[in-house]
Amino acid sequence: MQPQKKQRTINQEIYTYTAPWMIFASAFSYIQDNPYRLAIGSFLDHSNNKVQIVQLNDESTSLKKVAEFSHPFPPTKLMWFPDRLGKSGHNQDIIASTGDFLRIWELSGTGANLRATLNNKYLESNSPLTSFDWNQEDPKMIVTSSVDSMCTVWNIEAQKPLAQIVTHDKEVYDVAFSEGKNVFASVGADGTLRMFDLRNLKNSMIIYETHEKPLLKLGWNKQDPNYIVTLAQDSPAVVIDIRIPSFPAAELSGHTKSMNAVCWAPHSSGHLCTVGDDSQALIWDISELSRPKHDPILAYHADAAINQLQWSAIQPDWIAIYFANSLQMLRI
Repeated sequence: MQPQKKQRTINQEIYTYTAPWMIFASAFSYIQDNPYRLAIGSFLDHSNNKVQIVQLNDESTSLKKVAEFSHPFPPTKLMWFPDRLGKSGHNQDIIASTGDFLRIWELSGTGANLRATLNNKYLESNSPLTSFDWNQEDPKMIVTSSVDSMCTVWNIEAQKPLAQIVTHDKEVYDVAFSEGKNVFASVGADGTLRMFDLRNLKNSMIIYETHEKPLLKLGWNKQDPNYIVTLAQDSPAVVIDIRIPSFPAAELSGHTKSMNAVCWAPHSSGHLCTVGDDSQALIWDISELSRPKHDPILAYHADAAINQLQWSAIQPDWIAIYFANSLQMLRI
């Protein structure tokens, strides 16, 4: 009989980590044995940027840095290998990043080895990448968005593109897969939210359009793929029901200044979190979409404007927020 693993006791409600630089990109690990582990990326105006791995210490009293590696430019997004079931142990230390290129890293001791650099040498363009998403059903597949109005779907094992699609009339700012492996959506500077199916790339659908403001962020509800949340510049976040496109199913307008990030709860189809320049992190319950107005059910005030947000898929009672050079992990 195998010995049972000791359960970690978490007594604190807030953990704070201070980085030596402003934090922008971030990601929670999917590792079951160590869910309180995050990757954070620097936002520096030169090529010597960093990615740090931080996690709770053995006594669960503080967050500590356990690894660090250099990144050529500020990472626009970070994601861990999406192994939620823990079937691929060797992949649990794999991280993807975007910036000038899509890169795949493998942690090694207190640093990381670069396993692959995926650039558009096979394609017509080579523009900076704004975001990406890792397909949870088929982890060989990553879709990236870039400032040249295109999205590229990559096979990261073959290190070659599967498809390149002109998705918008201007820069593409964010991209996300739906449940399954074939459908993804993107948002961009042209103010449109568009949906694509890899089985039929000749056709696409505009789900929502602002007509005047860029759409900056996108989140697909993995518990109920009928719903997408998107965030326009200097505007409230809106939830779109793709069965009834063009008109928001809900509007989240509780912030007093610009919103910067929005995230669905990984365990509930009716809960979201938003953060913004008003230093607030707000939790929303939109499970009753027939209600004309929604108010946040929980609020947390940070010490400065919050620019980034992550919600742990392994421990969904924890979120991480980022302001200036601080990371705070909060129990909700």
